[in-house]
Amino acid sequence: MNFPILTIVVPCYNEEEVLHETIEQLKTILDELVSSTNVSDKSKILFVDDGSKDHTWNMIYKECLKGEYVKGLKLSRNVGHQNALLAGLFTAKDASDCLITIDADLQDDVNAIKEMVCKYKEGYEVVYGVRSKRDSDSLFKRATAEGFYKVMARLGVKLVFNHADFRLMSRRAVEELHNFAEANMFLRGIVPLIGFSSTSVFYERKKRSAGETKYPLKKMFAFAFDGITSFSVTPIRFVLLVGCISFFVSMAFGAYFLALKFFGNTQLGWTSLITSIWLIGGLQLIALGLVGEYIGKIYKETKRRPKYIVDIDLFNLPVSRKLMNTEGMVYEPLDTEARKLSENN
Repeated sequence: MNFPILTIVVPCYNEEEVLHETIEQLKTILDELVSSTNVSDKSKILFVDDGSKDHTWNMIYKECLKGEYVKGLKLSRNVGHQNALLAGLFTAKDASDCLITIDADLQDDVNAIKEMVCKYKEGYEVVYGVRSKRDSDSLFKRATAEGFYKVMARLGVKLVFNHADFRLMSRRAVEELHNFAEANMFLRGIVPLIGFSSTSVFYERKKRSAGETKYPLKKMFAFAFDGITSFSVTPIRFVLLVGCISFFVSMAFGAYFLALKFFGNTQLGWTSLITSIWLIGGLQLIALGLVGEYIGKIYKETKRRPKYIVDIDLFNLPVSRKLMNTEGMVYEPLDTEARKLSENN
């Protein structure tokens, strides 16, 4: 009997404080899945280093030398969480039957991976990891997150409520995802568009065990705004609506002031004049900025630049122990690509 080959994709950016524990927990889960014959012993954990400035890549590299499940993918620079996820998925898809994406901070429950695999074996091609509750979040974060999902639903964007990027996808689903060539990839909205059979697995999200969050308030708002503008033109239509309303309101006020002048009841109003100028000026700047955001996205799409560039690929490179390790022990490199790897470490 053939067992599915699973690859767990873990994007990492400056995660040295928590990475050791992440590696151990994921190796334990994968070992249990292999021992119970739920997945093949060819299954792997792929850590994607998204241009980290600490010792994240050195830690990944040392684990790769041990040859126990762990593989590494080093990107040439920081390209962002979403693109790092894509890099891992597209690198591992041809050698995997199903792939799971999970963050390195251990806030997502790694034990839910077992249930995801069971759902995959039942025939589901996409399994979403969904938070059962948000008690660990602050009141502000909870309110803004729920507001974001409601706004996206109003805009007609299909999202899975309380789902981030913890999910399982079959190889067929990832291959279809690869066909989405757009530069502005909002995965939480794109994955449901694939349309294959899907289900959800519920879990309780934990607090970060070490390190700092890579999504502060500023990045959260930027991420939300990017998701809205990537999937809907409703904001531009809203600007058009505001413009039309302002036009008709100004026409009404114009008629009113003409009537006052005709009856000789006009009064000089500095306050009303300045207020109207600032109001119209502000609306114009908002409209220009919003339209500019869409034009900027078009500009990015037309350039067709790659989403990421791979520096070192240890998933497809047969790395053995005969390499220079991070302690400086010198071994014979396998080939020219491996020699480059040893020189970088």
